[in-house]
Amino acid sequence: MEELDVNVSSSEAFGIAEKIVLLSFISAVILMAILGNLLVMVAVCRDRQLRKIKTNYFIVSLAFADLLVSVLVMPFGAMELVQDNWIYGEMFCLVRTSLDVLLTTASILHLCCISLDRYYAICCQPLVYRNKMTPLRIALMLGGCWIIPTFISFLPIMQGWNSIGIIDLIQQRQFNKASNSTYCIFMVNKPYAITCSVVAFYIPFLLMVLAYHRIYVTARAHARQIRLLQRAGNPAEPRQGHQEPRQDHQEPRQGHQEPRQGHQEPRQHPPDQHSTHRMKTETKAAKTLCIIMGCFCLCWAPFFVTNIVDPFINYTVPGKLWTAFLWLGYINSGLNPFLYAFLNKAFRRAFLIILCCGDERYRRPSILGQTVPCSTTTINGSTHVLRYTVLHNGHHQEQEKLPIHTDPESQESCF
Repeated sequence: MEELDVNVSSSEAFGIAEKIVLLSFISAVILMAILGNLLVMVAVCRDRQLRKIKTNYFIVSLAFADLLVSVLVMPFGAMELVQDNWIYGEMFCLVRTSLDVLLTTASILHLCCISLDRYYAICCQPLVYRNKMTPLRIALMLGGCWIIPTFISFLPIMQGWNSIGIIDLIQQRQFNKASNSTYCIFMVNKPYAITCSVVAFYIPFLLMVLAYHRIYVTARAHARQIRLLQRAGNPAEPRQGHQEPRQDHQEPRQGHQEPRQGHQEPRQHPPDQHSTHRMKTETKAAKTLCIIMGCFCLCWAPFFVTNIVDPFINYTVPGKLWTAFLWLGYINSGLNPFLYAFLNKAFRRAFLIILCCGDERYRRPSILGQTVPCSTTTINGSTHVLRYTVLHNGHHQEQEKLPIHTDPESQESCF
C-alpha cells in the first residue's frame, strides 16, 4: 500500500540480529504468498468443475493481485529494509510505489466484491443467484477492482499530486548524509491521504462489515429455524418410545390415522437429514465470516488509521512503526488463499490432487453413483440448501432433488 515514509534513518537502523530475523520472517511471508496464490490459480485452471463456478473468478483475480504484490512489491521493500538503502533510482521508486498502491488496493476491492457477492447470493436472491450474477456483471465488478485503483496510484503519483506542499520534507528524508544512503520515500499530503484511504480501505471496509453482518444474522436465523424444524419433525419416534405403556389405549387412534401417517412419513425424515446438514454449514459459514473480517481488520486497519493521522501530526510517526504496519498489510496477501480457498472443500480436493500428483484417492466420486443428502448452492464456501416441492401420485410431498444438469455450484456444496 502507500509506503508512507518507510525511511529508517541511521538512528533507527536495524542491527545485524534484527536484520536476520526480519529477513527470515519476510522471506517466509513472500514464499507463503507466492505458493498459496499460485496454487489457487493452478487449481482453477486444472479443475473443470471449479472453472464452472462463476464466483471462483473473484478468487482467481484476487489470487493474481496478491501474487503480483508478493512478486513485484514485497521483494523490493524487503531489500530496502534490510540494506537500509534504495539503489534502483527515483523513477523506479515511483513505479514501484504506484504498483504497491495499485495492487494492494485491487486486493482489498476484490475482498469487498466477494463479500457483496455472498450477500447478494445469501440474503437477497439465493434461489436465482445464477441468473442474476451474469458473466457481464462479474466482468464489470472485476474490471472495477483493477481500474479504480489506477486513479489513486499511477495517475496522482506520477503527476506528483501526493507531494504538493511537502516536497521539501520529502527531499530531506530521501537522503541520509550520515550513512550516505538513499531511500524510496512516499509521503502524502492531507487531501491525498484522506482520498486514498477512503477509496482503498474505509468504503470497502464499511461495505464488508454491512454485508458480513447481514450474512451472519441470516446464518444464525437459519440455524434457529433448523433447530425448530428438528424439534417439530422428530417427536414421532421419541414419543413412541416414551409412551409405550399407553400404546394400547391409543391403538384405535393410531389405526385411524395410519393413512395420514403414511402420507406424512416422507416429510419427517428428509427434513431432519437436510436440516442437520444445513445447520452445520450455516454455523461454519458464520464462523468463517468472523475469521475473514478479523484477519482483514487486523492486517489493514492499523496502517490506514496511521495513514490518515500522520499528516495531521506533522509526519511524526516513527519509521519502524510504519514498516510494521505496512508489512502487516502485506501479510494479508498471504492469508487470503487460506481464508477464501483453503476453507472450501472443492478447492481442498483440487489442491490435494495437485500436490499428490493426481492421486486417484482425491478424485471426485461419480456424481451419478453418490447419494447427496442435500441439493445446495455454494458461494465461495457459503452453502444454501435448495428444497423442491413436487407432486407425487397426486399428493403434496417434500423431497430433495439434484439438478438435472451437472452444475458444480450445486454439487460441491457439502463440506
